[in-house]
Amino acid sequence: MRQLITKPNSAALAFLVAGSFWFLFGTTYGLFSAIHLMAPEFFSNIGALVFGRTRPIHVNTVVFGFVSLTLIGCALYYVPALLRTRLWSEPLGWVSWVLWNAAVISGPGTFSLGVSQGREYCEYIWVFDVCLVLSILAMIANVVMTIASRRENMLYVSVWYFAGAMLWTAAVYPIGNVMWRPDTGALPGLIDSIVLWFYGHNLVGLLLTPMSVGVAYFVIPRVVRRPLYSHTLSLVGFWTLIAIYSHIGGHHILQAPIPNWLRTVSIVDSMMMIVPVATVLFNLWLTPAGLTGALWKDIGGRFVFVGSLWYLITCVQGPLQSLPSVQEITHFNNWVVGHAHIAVLGFAGFSALGGLWHVLPLATGRQLYSMRLASLQFGLVLAGLIGFFLVLTTAGLIQGAAWRHGATVYKVLPEIAVYMVLRALLGLFIISAAAVGLYNVIMTLFRGKPLEPSLPEGGAAS
Repeated sequence: MRQLITKPNSAALAFLVAGSFWFLFGTTYGLFSAIHLMAPEFFSNIGALVFGRTRPIHVNTVVFGFVSLTLIGCALYYVPALLRTRLWSEPLGWVSWVLWNAAVISGPGTFSLGVSQGREYCEYIWVFDVCLVLSILAMIANVVMTIASRRENMLYVSVWYFAGAMLWTAAVYPIGNVMWRPDTGALPGLIDSIVLWFYGHNLVGLLLTPMSVGVAYFVIPRVVRRPLYSHTLSLVGFWTLIAIYSHIGGHHILQAPIPNWLRTVSIVDSMMMIVPVATVLFNLWLTPAGLTGALWKDIGGRFVFVGSLWYLITCVQGPLQSLPSVQEITHFNNWVVGHAHIAVLGFAGFSALGGLWHVLPLATGRQLYSMRLASLQFGLVLAGLIGFFLVLTTAGLIQGAAWRHGATVYKVLPEIAVYMVLRALLGLFIISAAAVGLYNVIMTLFRGKPLEPSLPEGGAAS
């Protein structure tokens, strides 16, 4: 056991394997939720599988399990690699892994029994909030000490983004989860909604986004074997992200009696997000200019590039739906659900999977077990997500238009019933993709051929 937890890259691999497992687990619970929306009485006699319990399991497992763990696994490989040193402490990386997974495991256990804090993205009960924060603090210590012991003077921007994500989340998570009140995990009155959405939006913007961008900045230049287009632009994107993103959560509660200054700041900063987003995308897309064919042929590059396209769509849609006139149609319906899917599974999920397939051969010294399976996963996830986006956006527009003209909620349900069926069927694509990916990861660990220097990194034998 000691040999395992001190082996180079062992912590990174542990995070990657766990992320692949939680991808399958979390999307399976997503299917349970979709079945409930399609046939509400299907699980009526199974309390653990009613919608109010399966949905938080699905959301938290995908966000904190699949996407976060996979992105962290990539970072624990590329941070030491970019700094030309070893991770300061592999055992401390394993401590982070145990604590983080303890929180993720607690979700299915407690939520199935109806035990949670009952707030969006804040459902974990207090003791597991503590586990998650301790895990983040351990990672901060590990990264800081790795930076301090580095042999490379320059801090490449991917290191900035991962370190920033950990620092920002360490500050935001306790606030959003109201950890100083373990009895309730909430504040009284309207202030709780303000605090909740300060955290809820920053969970995406200050944890998933910087880690996803960090992976993209690592993978794309390596695949095309060309330096990043502009280090200066990368830092502009980094600082404008934290300067602008942290203020926009209020656009989720424009209909609530929040202060007018908060409404204004939320809307203006939402529109200003074009600055960090455009900066990142121009930098990523100009790096492989003229070599997009090579980027597409590499499975990791392909995932990351498509993830950047989802980032563009997400960040065009996000500012627009922060406008009150647009929210009259799009808020409180399936439009928002579709937006959440392209943000978490589209941008962050594709970036995580791209990082996984790029880093896994480097961390193991083995070729991918099957490039065909990795490509199959890409096709399944892309088809499923495009379907989700179209189906949920259409259903949301139907709901919003009907409600605006005075229709009651229940009278609109027959109009969107077919879309709920399609949603459940499309979920099978994502679950199949997760199963294929987990199998490919495990087989790479145990059956992958040794990585040959002459073979392109990330290549496979089949």
